[in-house]
Amino acid sequence: MSAKLTEEILKAHEVLKKGGIILYPTDTVWGIGCDATKSKAVERIFQIKKRLENKSMIVLLDQFEKLYQYVDDVPEIALDLNQSISTPLTIVYPKAKNVAKNIISEDGSIAIRIVKDEFCQKLISLLNKPLVSTSANISGEPTPLIFNKISPDIIKQVDHVVNLNKARINQIKASTVIKFNEKGEYEIVRS
Repeated sequence: MSAKLTEEILKAHEVLKKGGIILYPTDTVWGIGCDATKSKAVERIFQIKKRLENKSMIVLLDQFEKLYQYVDDVPEIALDLNQSISTPLTIVYPKAKNVAKNIISEDGSIAIRIVKDEFCQKLISLLNKPLVSTSANISGEPTPLIFNKISPDIIKQVDHVVNLNKARINQIKASTVIKFNEKGEYEIVRS
């Protein structure tokens, strides 16, 4: 791991521990994030994005095994799906637990993606908590595919901007989304 990557992980970690908000590169697009167990931080993200609180956000984890800490019932096929789909995959699970209540959907579900991005993995591992990830745009506006397209209004409202991959053009396609119901059946919500 490079010294620059380590430095950025440590800076972001300090902000997140204190309940702060970061702007950071993910395995899909630039995200606005916080510790997913801190309700006040989640509430701030809704305010920054000018987003209705009944619209949920995605949570990132660094490894599949941690799902069991945040979801009551993880269907067996979820592991196969995570291992077999090579592009970013978000799975909506019923019966979320141990996260901020305002990150859980009205139906009790939670959207979780296991990240493959090194910065995100190492940061989540160090924090040892899930990380909120929502695109770095005002709700209803286009998702910026490169850092310099992020609204200055968003940049000035976060507590820390991660200084990595600012010139990288992110993929246009968001993650695939699969939703499980309480019977363990699933449907593809977005491919």
